[in-house]
Amino acid sequence: MKRSSAFLALLLGLLLPGLSHASARPTFRTDDTIIVKLPNQATMTLFVKNKAQLRELRAYKLDSLMVLLDTYITKAEAAGKNSKSDQVTMEFYPAKDQPGKKVPEQIRITVRNEGAGTTKSADHVDVTLGRVFGVTVDESTNGNNDHVSVRIGSSVKSDSVRAAERKAKNEEKANRSVHNDFSVDLGLNTLVNREAQVGEEYELRPIGSRYVSLNWHYDFRIGPRRSPFHLLTGPELSFNNYMLDKNFRFFDNGTSTTIARDADRELEKSKLSVTTINLPLLAMLNFQNSKGKEAFRIGAGGFVGYRLGSHTKIKYEEDGRTRKDKDRGSYNLEDFQYGLQGAIGVRGIDLFVKYNLNDTFKNNRGPQAQTLSFGVSLLN
Repeated sequence: MKRSSAFLALLLGLLLPGLSHASARPTFRTDDTIIVKLPNQATMTLFVKNKAQLRELRAYKLDSLMVLLDTYITKAEAAGKNSKSDQVTMEFYPAKDQPGKKVPEQIRITVRNEGAGTTKSADHVDVTLGRVFGVTVDESTNGNNDHVSVRIGSSVKSDSVRAAERKAKNEEKANRSVHNDFSVDLGLNTLVNREAQVGEEYELRPIGSRYVSLNWHYDFRIGPRRSPFHLLTGPELSFNNYMLDKNFRFFDNGTSTTIARDADRELEKSKLSVTTINLPLLAMLNFQNSKGKEAFRIGAGGFVGYRLGSHTKIKYEEDGRTRKDKDRGSYNLEDFQYGLQGAIGVRGIDLFVKYNLNDTFKNNRGPQAQTLSFGVSLLN
């Protein structure tokens, strides 16, 4: 930019004198917009929610604030000229640098250069003052005609300001070596490596045997800022459902659990639900695109878990009424579990698979089989 900083300091520096000057004409609109016309033909537009917020703006002492902004904008412009990117975002913390003074806690400045190398050029600067006020400076040059506009806003945010905030948030996340995420796993369960049982073989309903997991993961980046190597861990609250088909149900006599047909009633639904708390440890390779956003990731590792609870549920018709029987118990399930898991994903969706290395039920006290879960992970 060639003159934006100077115009910014000049226009906003004249705000207070302009308000008291006889030829300055503030115009109040019903949409909480104030237009101030200054003697030098400059026009300032302020967007505020109410008069109380306008009074808060006075506490910032705009004359000294504009000098501060001019310094920061100059730094941002210099960084923009040395950057290969068309947009540069910088953050400053005046309150930390000048403790005790009435200055913003944070100032974020985004500089975008457009139309370079043409007869018509345009520069755009977004300045965000903490969480309260925003300043937007637009300058365009066409031949000998220059145009500069300055806007101070609190309730109005431009798309570029929102984009700058998102970019700054992503950059802050990228700079952290550790960050946490919340995700939800949605998938299916099946029992594999099953040993043949005495009598008729049971089957699981594929759609009814669902797997759901709520995950609070911590992502540890290993190495420098752009390193693709990460370690992922954190608690997972998982729900495994095993829904039987063809009128089979789970029977428990205390010492053993069996799966057999119910000879007394016609079952609409029969399932075993198990709730576990798991702790995974995965080595991840997380690759980014040219814009620094996550593009592709792949990882593998293991997990350990502990059973928190379990119950069976059957649904059937009796005497013209629908009945549901729910029985809680251990059903001779293994309390501790461990296994392998892997994931592969693009952007905010991962495909996962989990394989229990130990049997689902205790040895010789239940059906001998291992659990395999698979599905998609939805990241926050």
